[in-house]
Amino acid sequence: MITVLVDYDSGNLHSAQKAFERMAQEQDGGDIIVTSDPDIVAKADRIVLPGDGAFPHCRGELFGRKALAEAIEDAVTRRAVPFMGICVGMQMLATTGHEYTPTAGFGWIAGDIRKITPADPTYKIPHMGWNDLVIDHPHPVLAGIKSGEHAYFVHSYAMEVVTPSERLAHVDYAGEITAIIGRDNVIGMQFHPEKSQDAGLRMIGNFLRWTP
Repeated sequence: MITVLVDYDSGNLHSAQKAFERMAQEQDGGDIIVTSDPDIVAKADRIVLPGDGAFPHCRGELFGRKALAEAIEDAVTRRAVPFMGICVGMQMLATTGHEYTPTAGFGWIAGDIRKITPADPTYKIPHMGWNDLVIDHPHPVLAGIKSGEHAYFVHSYAMEVVTPSERLAHVDYAGEITAIIGRDNVIGMQFHPEKSQDAGLRMIGNFLRWTP
């Protein structure tokens, strides 16, 4: 089994690579490959799309590599390859991002990416640091994860889903912020599971075993 971490110059992949390699080794989860080669992505058994920075920049970097973006779309939509988006990689699952300028996402999960506006103005943006997950809906990737477990966030924009059942978890930051989204063979995490200690590693391990 091959799990690909997509490298498109939009994030530091080192910590994600180490976390996925650790869990793959612990449970015989196959090979972890960091690549921007569309031919390798096209053959992958699982795909992970990370992302740091502004939504339009990440989208531009990915879709500027036309063959790479097409390989991801074909794998996810035609072959139903399990897919995980992390941080801005999760946001790109949405219909539209509204950071600086309206920007189209993959549109695999209906919703918009909008700036976080806490009800209490003393809450700082970006939303940075540890926060408690609240599980809204069960999912195989969340097996063994309970409400109250911690995840590590760094972001100023968040997803507003159209279909409530596709928001799998949220956190409270003077208002509810989407933390995990998913449907079919696609899941996305606004936080960084690779930096979220035991809970994050369990989710990575579950993803490597997940058969939608």
